Amino acid sequence: MSQTHPEAGHLTDDVVGMSQYNTLPRRILVIYLPLAMFCFVLLFPFYWMAITAVKPNDQLTNYTEYSPFWVVRPTLDHIKYLLFETSYPGWLWNTTLVAVCSTVIALAASVFAAYSIERVRFTGARVAGLLVFLAYLIPPSILFIPLAFIVFQVGIFDSKLALILTYPTFLIPFCTWLLMGYFRSIPFELEESALVDGATRWQILTKVVLPLAVPGLISAGIFAFTLAWNEFIYALTFIQSSENKTLPVGVLTELVRGDVYEWGSLMAGALLGSLPVVILYSFFVDYYVSSMTGAVKE
Repeated sequence: MSQTHPEAGHLTDDVVGMSQYNTLPRRILVIYLPLAMFCFVLLFPFYWMAITAVKPNDQLTNYTEYSPFWVVRPTLDHIKYLLFETSYPGWLWNTTLVAVCSTVIALAASVFAAYSIERVRFTGARVAGLLVFLAYLIPPSILFIPLAFIVFQVGIFDSKLALILTYPTFLIPFCTWLLMGYFRSIPFELEESALVDGATRWQILTKVVLPLAVPGLISAGIFAFTLAWNEFIYALTFIQSSENKTLPVGVLTELVRGDVYEWGSLMAGALLGSLPVVILYSFFVDYYVSSMTGAVKE
């Protein structure tokens, strides 16, 4: 803590701060080594997928003559097979369409739900917010059975519409809970001023709250898109034909034939399938970080 020395006539700060890491051994032990381990754990699966995708078949399991961590004479045969001899481009399009449509639906519903819970302040708003979050915690393995019955009754089985309409059942609770926290950080005085000026609730939402909540909306959208992109149980249950399958289901069911695993194509499909999410995060990382800090200042 800071102390005043009468003989010096000025303030001195005794807080150590980051100066304790000035020595090189301490920086290596406390900063660089944990950071290196984290990067290795994070990036090694992508490296493994990349080298497996370009390995010839004779090198995939022959570890006596070839190193498992490197590739000799790389080939593009697995990628060519994936793109031109399977329905992978169709699976990629199906996944993109389903993820985008379900994310838009979930965000639209979550904005109204989160705003009404946090700002309208009706009776039982807090209980409703808690129940919305608890709905997200229900495992999909329990929900897909009654949802399958509804999908069959409505007549949308084996169609992309079945996924577009069922994915919001787990996206809306999560996005609502996330946006509730962000709306709570927006100063309420801004809405009071707008109400005094004669603005309606709709005008306040569209012209005051939503422009300030853009980082939160982008963060919720990224999370919703990622969850929809990687979803497996519903896509496996509600889709049967190969042309309507999504990427996670198509890669697993079409590239594994009995006990034969197309490892090169499997890794290429997983690697290419992860790129859209990586690109999405890289474009909106600033908005994502600002939404996590939740800083909307008066």
